[in-house]
Amino acid sequence: MLNYASVLGSIGTGMGLIRAVPQLVRLLRARAAYGVSLDSAATSSIVSFGWVAYALMTHQVYVILATGASGLIFALVAIFAVRYGRRLNEFKVAPLWFVVLLLSGVLIGKNGLGIMLPISVLAANIPQLWVAYKEGNLIDLSLGTWALSMTDGLIWGVYALIQHDIPILGYGIFQLITSGMIVLIKLLHSAREKNQPSGAGS
Repeated sequence: MLNYASVLGSIGTGMGLIRAVPQLVRLLRARAAYGVSLDSAATSSIVSFGWVAYALMTHQVYVILATGASGLIFALVAIFAVRYGRRLNEFKVAPLWFVVLLLSGVLIGKNGLGIMLPISVLAANIPQLWVAYKEGNLIDLSLGTWALSMTDGLIWGVYALIQHDIPILGYGIFQLITSGMIVLIKLLHSAREKNQPSGAGS
């Protein structure tokens, strides 16, 4: 009999491996980081490793593999974002959320992480939403990464329904909504750039 949770877990693991890769590749190629939120990348890395801790406590191998890979790549995105022009004073949410997740895991264990990790998606994605809304140049913001993040949220949401895991379900819902908003802003910005008369604003 087909185990749908295993199939979705495998797909979600693959998504975790590749989700942040387009953003990393774009940074390395462009050697610039216009429109990329350093705070969001760093917080995403911290949150991903928080999910690793939760998955270790709840014995979910697929989640460990997916979020561990995602955490490493988002950490590289943050490092190269600094290398290519983002400022360290952009760190606002990341240090705070590291402390929040650390205390939640140490003091309350898996239940504490289970409460805080779904909310963490908002902590990780809202800085990128703000940067995308605020900055006029989004050329280095990867549409691919955030489209994959939408898919990631959908896959893990369905996985969570099968596994009856409320924290992962919350993650899936918040990831789908916030990533979708970032994708929408990027698409609208790209459409405006395409329709802008040649030489305008230069």
